[in-house]
Amino acid sequence: MARAAVLGRLSWRVAGLAAVRDETPTARTLVLAVPGWPGHLPGQHVDVRLTAADGYSAQRSYSIASAGGRNGPEPSLELTVQRLADGEVSPYLTQVLSVGDPLELRGPIGGWFVWEPADDQPVLLVAGGSGIVPLMAMIRARAAAGRRQPFRLIYSVRDPGTALYAAELAEQEKAGDGLTVSYIYTRAAPAGSGLPTGRISGRVIAAAGFPAARAPAVFVCGPTGFVEAAADLLIDAGHDPRAIKTERFGPSGGQS
Repeated sequence: MARAAVLGRLSWRVAGLAAVRDETPTARTLVLAVPGWPGHLPGQHVDVRLTAADGYSAQRSYSIASAGGRNGPEPSLELTVQRLADGEVSPYLTQVLSVGDPLELRGPIGGWFVWEPADDQPVLLVAGGSGIVPLMAMIRARAAAGRRQPFRLIYSVRDPGTALYAAELAEQEKAGDGLTVSYIYTRAAPAGSGLPTGRISGRVIAAAGFPAARAPAVFVCGPTGFVEAAADLLIDAGHDPRAIKTERFGPSGGQS
């Protein structure tokens, strides 16, 4: 994803692929064991670098999907990668990289598009496609910390088969601890649901989000056009622009 990265003195480190999970036919979660990993905040990302035998290298940025902190005795993190048919890096990460293989990464990166469990205000998350990844880290961090501040997720996908983490989100919503999930289907709704298809709108923001008077923290992530449209709708609904944090990606955004 394209984003301003403050690298400071971060250096490359070698992680090992510990496990994989297929989230959809074109998206895979990589579970990485990262010796010396310092932990991270929900919403941060890492740079990943691939280097060929002839010395050619390609570098991309990927949001971290796992909750922050150090997970167990061996520090680990999860990246969910959406495969792009014409991508240079994502096909390797989702189809070639195997358990036990090394992977170079640098991070954690980013200090603005982050959420900390100690924050008490309501949180509105708005995701388009794979823009759910850093927002899922926030949802997982909230659950891991046992927090109950109200969370509302508006998630726009093409169809049910392209939704990431659908089963996990359903379980968390079922737990009844203050998380609600609302889907927007742009191409095809679930069979027999009778739900309409379409894009994000002011009506959706009003029905599934928080009233502006509740002053929620707002995080929006997805393709550039989606993020710009969602941010405009939120401002039109009265939300404070200073409370709306955005991340966007696209053809030149560095994730491929």
